Amino acid sequence: MTRLRRDWNTSAVLYLVLSIVGFVGTWTFNITAIVEKRDFLDEWFGSGPSVNSLGVDLAIVAVAAIVLMVAEARRLSMRGIVLYVVLVPVVALAFAFPLFLCARERQLVRQRTAEH
Repeated sequence: MTRLRRDWNTSAVLYLVLSIVGFVGTWTFNITAIVEKRDFLDEWFGSGPSVNSLGVDLAIVAVAAIVLMVAEARRLSMRGIVLYVVLVPVVALAFAFPLFLCARERQLVRQRTAEH
């Protein structure tokens, strides 16, 4: 139990909270779209220039986040990176990226602790 508490710092908790908010925030709307049988991709990319801009913006950020997650996971010898990458398109970037940052922060804490 002591090790578990040592791995959690303020940043890790903040990232976890953001991940939960990202999950709830996105899936509230996703469930509504599913229940209403909406065409999610058509609405995302077919609702005018401003929504298209947001879609392209989010897609580029998602790719950059995945590149960063893979690079950081390799650099820090983190396991399970495939899970975070799959969570981006399957669940939401707003969930997966903060969750990855939480795991990354905990890995950094473990590595700093092991050095001392």
